[in-house]
Amino acid sequence: MSVNQQSLTEQVNDQNASGEAAAKGKQKHPKGLYLLFFTELWERFSYYGMRGLLTLYLVKTAQEGGLGFSEASATLIYGWFTGLVYLTPIAGGWLADKYIGHRRAILIGGVTMALGQFSLFSTPYLGVQMTYLGLLLLILGNGFFKPNISSIVGNLYAQGDPRRDSAFTIFYMGINIGAFLAPLVCGYLAEDYFATKEMVNGVETVTRYGFNYGFLAAGIGMVIGQIVFNTLGKKYLGNLGLKPVKAENDPATGQPAKAAKLSKEEIDRVSVIFIISLFVIFFWAGFEQAGSSLTLYTDKYINREVFGYLIPTSWFQSVNPLFIVAFAPLTANLWLTLAKRGKDLSIPTKMGMGMVLLGIGFFFMVGAVMERGGSEDTAVKASLAWLIATYFFHTIGELCLSPIGLSMVTRLAPVTLVSMLMGVWFLAPFVAQIAGGYIASYVEELGALTIFSAIGAFVIVAGLILIALTRKLMHMMHGRG
Repeated sequence: MSVNQQSLTEQVNDQNASGEAAAKGKQKHPKGLYLLFFTELWERFSYYGMRGLLTLYLVKTAQEGGLGFSEASATLIYGWFTGLVYLTPIAGGWLADKYIGHRRAILIGGVTMALGQFSLFSTPYLGVQMTYLGLLLLILGNGFFKPNISSIVGNLYAQGDPRRDSAFTIFYMGINIGAFLAPLVCGYLAEDYFATKEMVNGVETVTRYGFNYGFLAAGIGMVIGQIVFNTLGKKYLGNLGLKPVKAENDPATGQPAKAAKLSKEEIDRVSVIFIISLFVIFFWAGFEQAGSSLTLYTDKYINREVFGYLIPTSWFQSVNPLFIVAFAPLTANLWLTLAKRGKDLSIPTKMGMGMVLLGIGFFFMVGAVMERGGSEDTAVKASLAWLIATYFFHTIGELCLSPIGLSMVTRLAPVTLVSMLMGVWFLAPFVAQIAGGYIASYVEELGALTIFSAIGAFVIVAGLILIALTRKLMHMMHGRG
């Protein structure tokens, strides 16, 4: 065996060792999973803290502490920003796979995103160009961070380990603890603690928001996550993700050999990633209305007063992650129990179910619109129950789809392409976020009733088609479904 062949073998063994050992022992997850859980928690705190404020920050006037964009322009900016966040993981994943390793990529991404948040914070002092710089840094940093931390989670487990779907669901719970806390903390700072309030017609009203302090808190969260990850990484992850998995050298020339061609089975499995990613576009285009059209509709038309307290609009971004935290352990146990009994649902079936549930959720928003009779009067409010029901069904749908998709990529991707193909998986949200931004920009023109009902119906149909293709897709997975 050549030196480089041995190096490749050692790297692959490092990636599978903990999973193989655990598979032979008890059904406990390796401790490294919980370090990754904690790191992702703080990264998602940072991202969702910013995301929960972004649309409001864009539409509020300069006097209110915002940038004063129209609602249509703001939702397009939101869509393009959140879309590009999911485009850059292809490049970040490829660089990690080939050159810098997963752990170094996570560090680069984390530092870059922290700088992005601090740039947003500095906007009132240095000018609006710092907002654009901050969004750019967040886009680039996420490209390094997001695909690589998910790849390390997958590499904790050997192929065929029944705990993999359960592990990604637990990891996903970490994501959503951060996403739950972020709007509460960042929203409170922006819409309450650092906000200026006055009595208007007998009602306490925010006249100027402290958005930049919300962005500051998001940046501090990102720093905390990076400190913990880089301090404890060696202890709980060993050498996992430190080095890229490189191609072997040609024994005859001593030079790097051309990458081996993928086998027929590998091509089929990679094709499944692309096919399911195409369907998932429809899911995320609907799901991400939470940060655009649903946020604006909630701000104007949902009765947010509970026991005399007017709930800040950004706080509703915490409803979905709260449900995730509550129900993720149940779904993780469900997948593991079904797997043990030999009755596990296939990946396409789980994900198709998720799409159907998302579509059903939108029909509760149709109920909210109908309760108001389509009135444009912001004094006419719909019940908060409609919104909560929408988020509940969206959450259960997300649990059936998103963590399962992350698990799917680590099952099906060739070992030297895991992070790059994780980036391909994030292409679906990239396209969906941009499409969702355009969809949201038409709410004023076409009406909320038309938009919400059309999204619901379309996503349900797409989910049923995916379920119908289960047998064909399972055949293409060659035993890894």
